[in-house]
Amino acid sequence: MRVEDLPKDQHRPYEDLMAMLLGTFFVALGVTFYTHAVLLTGSTAGLALLLSYMTSSVTGWGFGVYFFAINLPFYYLAVKRMGWSFTLRTFAAIGLVSLFSELTQGWVQFANVPSLYAALMGGALMGIGMLMLFRHRTSLGGINILALYLQDKHGLRAGYVQLAIDGIILLIALTQLPLDRVGYSVLGALTLNLIIALNHKPGRYVGVS
Repeated sequence: MRVEDLPKDQHRPYEDLMAMLLGTFFVALGVTFYTHAVLLTGSTAGLALLLSYMTSSVTGWGFGVYFFAINLPFYYLAVKRMGWSFTLRTFAAIGLVSLFSELTQGWVQFANVPSLYAALMGGALMGIGMLMLFRHRTSLGGINILALYLQDKHGLRAGYVQLAIDGIILLIALTQLPLDRVGYSVLGALTLNLIIALNHKPGRYVGVS
C-alpha cells in the first residue's frame, strides 16, 4: 500500500497550535542547555550559537537574534517549494524559538551542567521538539526546509540529510571551540538526528494539517 493511500487524521487548529508552542519551547530549552555548556548543534541553529559565542561580548546579541536573522534568506525556498502555509508556520516557529530561547535564559539557571548531560539532554529536547513541528507541517527554517523538501520529493529521510550537513558545520566549529566541546556536540547532534530519523518516516505518521 502506498503512503498516499493510507487514511489520514486531519490535525485540528488547536492541535497545530499546541504542537507549535510545545515544540518550540522544547527546542528553546535544549538550546539553553547547549548555551550553558558552550556546545554547538547543526543547521542554522548551530551557526547562530557559534556567532553568539564569538560576538556576544561585543554586540550583546544572543542566540535568538542571530537565529531569526540567519533564517530570513531561506523563506524564499520555503514559499517556492513548500507553499505559503508551511512558510508561515515556519516563520512563526522561528520567531517563537528566538523569543523562548531569550526568555528561558532568565527563567532557567544552572549552577552546574556536566557537558555530557547537556549534550544528550539538549539534543533530545531539540529532537523531540523538531519532531513535533515536522509532524504538523512546520520546520525551523534553513537546512530543515531543505531536508523536508528532499524527503517529500525524493524519499530521503530528513534526519539523515540533516546529519550530513550538521557534520560539516561541526567541522567548522573545530576552529572556534575546544576539541572536547566539539566531541560532546557531536553526541548531541547524533541524539537529535536519530530521534528524527527513527520516528519521522513516510507512512509512519500520516496526520496532516
